[in-house]
Amino acid sequence: MKNKAKPAWLQPALAYIPDWLAFQLERHQQVGCAVAIARGQELVAEFALGSADLSTGKRLTPRHRFRIASHSKSFTAAGVMLLREQGKVGLDDPIGRHVSGLHKELAKARVGELLSHGAGVIRDGEDSGQFLDRRPFLSRAELRADLARKQPLAPGLQLKYSNHGYGLLGLLIEELGGTEYPAWITRHVIEAAGLRETVPDMPQLPRTAPMAKGHSTEFPFGQRLIVPGDNVCHAIAPAGGFVSTASDVARFFAQLAPDSKESVLSAASRREMMQRRWRDPCSTLESYYGYGTMMNGPGPKEWHGHTGGLQGFVSRTSRFAESGFTITVLCNSQDGWSYQWVDGIHSVLSAFQRHGAPARKNAAWSGRWWSMWGASDLVPMGKVVLQVAPAMSMPFDGTNTELSIASKDRGLIAKTSGYNSPGQPVRLVRDRKGQPAELWMGGTKLLPKAAMLAEARQRYRGTRGAGKAARALDAGRPAPP
Repeated sequence: MKNKAKPAWLQPALAYIPDWLAFQLERHQQVGCAVAIARGQELVAEFALGSADLSTGKRLTPRHRFRIASHSKSFTAAGVMLLREQGKVGLDDPIGRHVSGLHKELAKARVGELLSHGAGVIRDGEDSGQFLDRRPFLSRAELRADLARKQPLAPGLQLKYSNHGYGLLGLLIEELGGTEYPAWITRHVIEAAGLRETVPDMPQLPRTAPMAKGHSTEFPFGQRLIVPGDNVCHAIAPAGGFVSTASDVARFFAQLAPDSKESVLSAASRREMMQRRWRDPCSTLESYYGYGTMMNGPGPKEWHGHTGGLQGFVSRTSRFAESGFTITVLCNSQDGWSYQWVDGIHSVLSAFQRHGAPARKNAAWSGRWWSMWGASDLVPMGKVVLQVAPAMSMPFDGTNTELSIASKDRGLIAKTSGYNSPGQPVRLVRDRKGQPAELWMGGTKLLPKAAMLAEARQRYRGTRGAGKAARALDAGRPAPP
């Protein structure tokens, strides 16, 4: 179902986001990311930045597949909820009623407790080397052997995140669905949701589908190592095996929203999935888990979704209830900033939504300006121009400097920290061709990047060795000793 006409502020907001993210990738030396944004149930943006494989230099595209890791749990949970709608299982059913061979205490755990990580199941077995590429992922027989042992906690005590627990839910789906998990989940959840770039594990990925490589951190290895990312997750696929694109993931989570008009699940099931079942008492942020979904605490920035991490890849998807935006960020490096960038993207959208489309007279007051302290972006929206630091993971946090524009080249610092320059003028200085060449913020002159670099290098000319280091850095090589 199509949404109503897009608001005027949306396009300039979507135009700024990849510009800000490109700076983030360069500034923090990240490998790459794929982004998708849905408004309601409509995909309004998708793009990719950076590299799909540092060893070849191949550029990342929106069609590249990523390991989406624990996002898989939301698909599995949707499958269990669908079986429940069909009357084949109840959330209060003891899991032992449907899956045999479990330890007698685990057999008493309820299906709902497994969905919400409240069944006390061991996280990854006694040897979690499968998540470090030290061993293959568990087969069904190996998983069943682990589940036949006594588990660390009794059911119903606390949040205890468990990939083994979701592997057990995969066995439940196989028992009730009458076929292997990959085939059942593909037919009844993935294809039913209209997704065309998602598979439940690597063996189902078409050979022609482009696949991003994963990457390690740079420290302590001295360089990023290439992580193939082609692991077959076998019995752990229901917990972390899925492979997908940002756009497919965003579409799926948009459909899970209780107010979605199109979904594989009833609105009642979706509401149940979003209820806060367990709180993590040790998190520095308010963090909860529902049925296959993560969420924060109540409030104006309330979201539900999931995160994911598999060797070489990290990811996050969040559906923000108040704004109706679903944002997916997939990163192909272990230190990717997917968690922060989802919030950063939402801060951009929220700022434009609050201020509105930029007034025509403010259009020239845009772009990136530099001093030796770093970059500043001028972003016009509504009747003001905001000054933001693109190096920040939350570019619009409600405390940005606001400029009031009086004319083509003159304005005033109308709102800012008392430690900055409130009440002082701002002005643009143009070159002979009429293009902005300088930005004065109070008494501080900012320049385009090339001009700032040239000025600083001229001023701080040093030894011959320092010059070599600067040239090496310009060429992307390590500085000489």
